[in-house]
Amino acid sequence: MNYQFSDVQGHPWLGPPIDTRPLFAPEQAALIATLRGLAPADWRKEAVPGWTVRDLAAHLLGDFYGRLARDRDGQVGPGFAPGETLEAFIDRINEEWVVAFSRVSPAALIDTLDLVGGQVVRYFESASLDALSLGVSWAGVDPAPMWLDLARELTEFWTHRQQIRHATGQGTDPDPQSMSVVLDTFMRALPHTLRDTTAPVGTQLRMCVDGPAGGTWTATAAEDRWSLAEPDLGHPAAIVHLDAETTWRLCTRGIQPDTALARAGIEGDRAVAEAACRIVSIIV
Repeated sequence: MNYQFSDVQGHPWLGPPIDTRPLFAPEQAALIATLRGLAPADWRKEAVPGWTVRDLAAHLLGDFYGRLARDRDGQVGPGFAPGETLEAFIDRINEEWVVAFSRVSPAALIDTLDLVGGQVVRYFESASLDALSLGVSWAGVDPAPMWLDLARELTEFWTHRQQIRHATGQGTDPDPQSMSVVLDTFMRALPHTLRDTTAPVGTQLRMCVDGPAGGTWTATAAEDRWSLAEPDLGHPAAIVHLDAETTWRLCTRGIQPDTALARAGIEGDRAVAEAACRIVSIIV
């Protein structure tokens, strides 16, 4: 069965809304503190394939400016090239921005990120969670509710900060509050991840992420889609246990599904469990 996701407003199958608005200010402060603490050589280290720490910081600035221009200021941005896919379009405009900012120093990048990031925080803090907003492709929703769009933005900012930390010899930020919200957001991709997984109505998959930032999410096969809205009935067809570090890196493709499966504890229907471990919560 191939579930379709042209949903009506409300999106109950995504699970309860997440209010990430209070987390943008601390995330912004953590980003600036991280960047100000870097040594000059750190800016040249590879943060993600093909991009240095400096490039990734420039990309974040592009995200900040793009969000303000589009949503706060009503600026019409660049369009798709003929035949261009969403993924190719995003890759192209991201690369154009990073190349354009190659002349900007780390010090100037930090100052500008501090200034513009503060404006983004204030804009997000004033947003209405019930409004419709940009689509979230990895959740299969377009348009998406604002709460999911904002949560997606928080996960992107948080993930890029972790990539900078990892590139410069630091581990993942151990603060469980932010990570727990990030993981909760990532799990909203489960219904879309399982869209091609055929199962009798009522079949349940339980995803368990261990540790202080973890939690439990249950996806249930309904008539036309998998849903996170149904209660856990206590007898899931499959259970997947992952640690938090493996989970966030899987969802952002810092590791591949095969690696996550090798680390996972799986009970029950392995086919359903393996399908769930193909989860991805970024645009790839």
